[in-house]
Amino acid sequence: MSAQTIALVTGANKGIGYEIAAGLGALGWRIGVGARDSQRRDTAVEKLRAAGTDAFGVPLDVTDDASVAAAAELIADHAGGLDVLVNNAAITGGMPQTPTTVDPATVRAAVETNVIGVIRVTNAMLPLLRGSASPRIVNMSSSVGSLTLQTTPGTETGPISAAYSASKTFLNAVTIQYVKELSDTNILINCGCPGFTATDLNGFRGVRTPQQGAAIAIRLATLPDDGPTGGFFDDAGTVPW
Repeated sequence: MSAQTIALVTGANKGIGYEIAAGLGALGWRIGVGARDSQRRDTAVEKLRAAGTDAFGVPLDVTDDASVAAAAELIADHAGGLDVLVNNAAITGGMPQTPTTVDPATVRAAVETNVIGVIRVTNAMLPLLRGSASPRIVNMSSSVGSLTLQTTPGTETGPISAAYSASKTFLNAVTIQYVKELSDTNILINCGCPGFTATDLNGFRGVRTPQQGAAIAIRLATLPDDGPTGGFFDDAGTVPW
């Protein structure tokens, strides 16, 4: 990669996203902290810098075209390029989400952030990524989006979720389409599952720490040039689609 690898992590002001930023920053990388909340973003940047990370804030609302375009311009101006994009920002939409009772607006909001937001950010950052010697895209997915696991008797995949789980299945499918389109490039694109991590996304009910949840993203962001692309992974290995 370049002399100093540049990464953008969306939703990096707290939880798993913050720990991804911290983990990559510990490698000596320059980290763009993408977040829409200015106060939380500034606090995260200050904390990362205090720990020795070369971090800078990136105002970013993944659901807003103008915000994403401005973020790409800021990274180009401030960092001069981009080597790694970690699409981490996501929402659950709140529970319950049984399909017979869910508000369609809840489904729409989950897809807007978790899927369309990823498309919006990825497309805006692609021109920068194409200029990298070893570009990587990591889409933070979840095993709850695995159709195989969802239909395997006895497998625990959380509550019935017509918005969040379905949005992660959608994200997995979109990721594969990117892999197919960009197969003639050197961009490695993979999905990662952090496991059941304690964050505000699930009311801190998870059994893994945010640092543990960040490990798979860090691994996929640092793949060698001959590493896998078009895969779905967690700490234990390959997650079935």
